[in-house]
Amino acid sequence: MRIAIGCDEAAYRLKVEILNYLKTKENLELTDFGAVEGDIVLYPDVAYTVADAVARGEYDRGILFCGTGIGMAICANKVPGIRAAVCHDPFSAERARKSNNAQILCMGERVIGVELAKYLVDIWLKSDFTGGSSAPKVDRINQLELEHITNMQNTEC
Repeated sequence: MRIAIGCDEAAYRLKVEILNYLKTKENLELTDFGAVEGDIVLYPDVAYTVADAVARGEYDRGILFCGTGIGMAICANKVPGIRAAVCHDPFSAERARKSNNAQILCMGERVIGVELAKYLVDIWLKSDFTGGSSAPKVDRINQLELEHITNMQNTEC
């Protein structure tokens, strides 16, 4: 599985801990999109870059970190085709994949500790979209997104 990872300066330490943890796992290809230690970055730039790479199919999934995870999720969800979820508990991490087919996991260093973050990443990586009663809902999200893009293109002159 190819995973794109990124953070802002508020979550650099958590990103490093999770990257090091994931390097111990088999069958994962990891790419770090920053930030690097000491950099101050605008989290929307990192979130957009990771989400765009996932949307293009260059990566299977993405993991984003900031102070709360919220800003990263908001920005990542601006990229067409992306479903990013903030997950700070096991049930949400599992359901983000199984029910919502979220390709991007967002977490906040100021919200959770390292060990919980590792646990959530494991749950999220092991979970797959189950479809079922959730499939029409995810399909509707995609349909609404496409309708919005089409409407925006038709109103631009």
